[in-house]
Order: sequence, then structure tokens, then C-alpha cells
Amino acid sequence: MTQYILSIDQGTTSSRALLFDAKGEHAATSQCEFQQYFPDDGWVEHDPEEIWSTTLSVCKEVISQVPGSLKDIVGIGITNQRETTIVWDRSTGVPIYRAIVWQDRRTAKFCQELKNKGAEEVISDKTGLLVDPYFSGSKIRWILENVQGARAKAERGELAFGTVDCFLLWRLTGGASHATDATNASRTSLFNIHTQEWDDELLELFEIPRSMLPEVKDCSAEFGVTEKQLFGEALPVLGMIGDQQAALVGQACFTPGMVKSTYGTGCFMIVNTGDQPLVSKNRLLTTVAYRLNGKACYALEGSIFVAGAAVQWLRDGVKLIKHASETADLAKQVGYNNTVYLVPAFTGLGAPYWDPDARGALFGLTRDTGIAEIVTAGLQSVCYQTRDLLVAMEKDGASVNALRIDGGMVVNDWVVQFLSDILNVRVDRPRVVETTALGAAYMVGLQAGMYSSTEEISELWQLERRFMPEICQKDVESLYSGWLNAVRRVISD
Repeated sequence: MTQYILSIDQGTTSSRALLFDAKGEHAATSQCEFQQYFPDDGWVEHDPEEIWSTTLSVCKEVISQVPGSLKDIVGIGITNQRETTIVWDRSTGVPIYRAIVWQDRRTAKFCQELKNKGAEEVISDKTGLLVDPYFSGSKIRWILENVQGARAKAERGELAFGTVDCFLLWRLTGGASHATDATNASRTSLFNIHTQEWDDELLELFEIPRSMLPEVKDCSAEFGVTEKQLFGEALPVLGMIGDQQAALVGQACFTPGMVKSTYGTGCFMIVNTGDQPLVSKNRLLTTVAYRLNGKACYALEGSIFVAGAAVQWLRDGVKLIKHASETADLAKQVGYNNTVYLVPAFTGLGAPYWDPDARGALFGLTRDTGIAEIVTAGLQSVCYQTRDLLVAMEKDGASVNALRIDGGMVVNDWVVQFLSDILNVRVDRPRVVETTALGAAYMVGLQAGMYSSTEEISELWQLERRFMPEICQKDVESLYSGWLNAVRRVISD
């Protein structure tokens, strides 16, 4: 009898549910996109009810495809867009404001005030993070300050905060479980990654009542049980892990020095640093890679805000293409030696620049520039930004000679080949590219006893295709120099 794990992969542009068997083989998928809201410059919001309804819908669709009975599903794993912030009423479960998305920059002024009063050092020392609107803490404070009556309710213990994993868990369990995992907690600016606890000094800096916060558990743990009426059976939730850490696990990067890069809405490159949290001197983030049996493994991470979102903008914003699948052929027409540069700083720049006020721009346009050149520049921007991260990691002492990749963009061979060229490293694409959802499934499998160790999980990883650098180093450096010049021109003073 085959046993399955149900993975919820709640992302920035869609909610997905995937079914995996014990070998990590992908058995079924359902996906549903939802609306993005942009109410002001640099603001990005989601409707939490739409996040919930789409998640519930895709779960039901996948469950309907289980070959046997519901009893064959050993548990549910949740992986999620991190930092996105939801605050809801404990008595009703109803959010008091839309979800403020990780990309949102509305709290830039408050973050600058924290820096001005010298708070960045203590925040960075305790959390491994920089002071930036990206993280949840300033978003929670904004909701408390700007939703009428919210602060008073929070002080009375009537409000709950959660990242998306936590909100979904609350809804799945009918409000019985208010919990998150150490990876998501480590992205809030409120969690001390050394003590593995919420930190009173940080809560005071961000003016957030402790009563709002969820319990923090290991990534593999008993998180709660779903209400029976949702799926027809009460299913245990046994794994929770932020999406980028989930991809690290799904790529079996369990050994210090192993690196993965995920290309979804944004791009996130993570190197496993083992049981010691390394401090970056090049504006990378120190974060919890995963926590198992009470023991944290750490990582250095570089975060790029716009990767696949650039292709989405080319399709939906300026309508240069109808489908993302068109981009590879357009790029082949142009070739790698493209002198048009797109800096996709639509909501600022992430690592290693951390400039919330930078905005997007196109450079190098001439009379013969057409759709193909602009689309190619969009694809290349993702690779150039990855090179920015690699340079920062190497300056911090990481030695990277191979990169494991995943995410929606990596099905595009042209992009992956250019990535290998511009990084000058070997790039490995796994046979199962659904590594984010797979990582959440592995967390469930560890808790359920399907896997005895991370070593057993590592043996399941399989290579689909390997890409090696092909273009000459002189061309690479010339192209990258053009990129750095373009970035300098959008950075705010």
C-alpha cells in the first residue's frame, strides 16, 4: 500500500497542493493563482481569505486524486511565502487587514528611524537580519498603528499574528493551533536565532505585544490536526518550513557548503553553514536553515525581490509576451551578448544592495531595440542578480563550485545556461524541480517515520541535467560590468 504526503506550497502568486510518495516522487498537483493588490507606490498586498480559499480548493483537488483512501495520507506539510504578515482576531479568525506581502516597502521610513537611533546592530546581532521593510516586524507594527482599534485589541490579547504558514494552520485546525516553525520565526525580526526564542528587547523596539505571537516549533513536529469536515478525515500537520529553506531541504543540501538557488517570484540563494550562525560582512542574511530535534542548522541567504516576477511583468504589465514559454525562443534570437539591461527594482533592490527606494529601469535602448532584446534583458537580470549574491557569498568565505537550482524559471534551458556562464560554475538541475514542496514533504516524512535521517533523504536526490560554462570569461566580465553600471544608476542616494 502506497503512502502519500500532502504538501501545501502557498506562494506569492499562487497556492498549490502537491502529493508525494515515500520516494519523493511527485504524484499529483493542483494550482490556483490569486490576485495581487498594489494600493500605493511600493505597497503589495494579498487577501488572506483568498489565500485560504485557494489553498483549501487545491488541497481538495489533490486529495480527490489519491489512488487509495484518505488514510493513505500520512500527514500534511506546509511551506509558504515568508515574511508576509497577517493579523487576525482570535475570537473570529477574521484578518483585520489584508496580508502585507514580503515585497512591500511601506515601512521604509520606520526602518530608517530604527537605524537612525542605532538599533540595527542589536537587531542584526540577535536575528541575523538587516533592518529592512522586507521582514515581518515592521509590517505588524504598521497594522497596529494604522488599523483603527488594533493596538488596543492587541494589548488586550485579542489579536494573533502569523506568517502565512501560521495563518493556514490556524484555519486548518479551526483555531486550535497557533504555531509556526523556527525558519519562519527567524524572518520576523523578533526571534533570537541564538536562543531560539521570541526576544523581549526586539518586541519592545518594534512595539509588538508578545501575546500576538505563535508558539515556535521544529520544522518536523506535531503542529495540530485538521478539522474533519474540511477533507472528510482529520489529517495531522507534521511539517512546516519557509519556502526557501524548504527548497534547501528538497535539494538535499544538508552538508555545510552546499548551495541552492530558487527562481520563483523572487530569487533566493542559500548556502548551508552548519551548526554555527555565520555573520555576513557583505549584507547577506544569517538565517535558520532548518531545526530538527531541537537543534538548529544555519545558513547564509541572499534575497532578490524580482526574478520570475520580471517575466510576469513582461507578460502582464507591458504585454510584450503572452506566455512565459515564449521567452526562451526570443532569447535565442538575441543571444547572450545583449547590451540592453533591465534592472527590475520594482519594489526596491534586495541583497546585497538593500535599497528600498531604488526603482526599475531599462538601459541601452537603441532604434533597433525590440521586444526580443527587452525580454532577453529580463531573463538576464535574474542571472546578473544571482552573480551579485555569489560575489557576496565568496567575499564572506564561501567556496562555490556548483549550484543546485529549482523553481519555475529553471525549466528554461536558455536561462540556466546563461546562469552557468555568468557565474562561471557548474549548475545542476534536479529531476524533481518541485523542491520547495518536496522539502515540506520531507519534514513530514521525518516526523511520520517514513525517513530515518537526512542522510536517507539525500540519497533520493537525482540529477536531471548538468550545465557547464561555455562563453569566454572576457565576454562574461564585460556583460557583468554593464549590469553593475546599470544598477549604480538606479540606486538612491
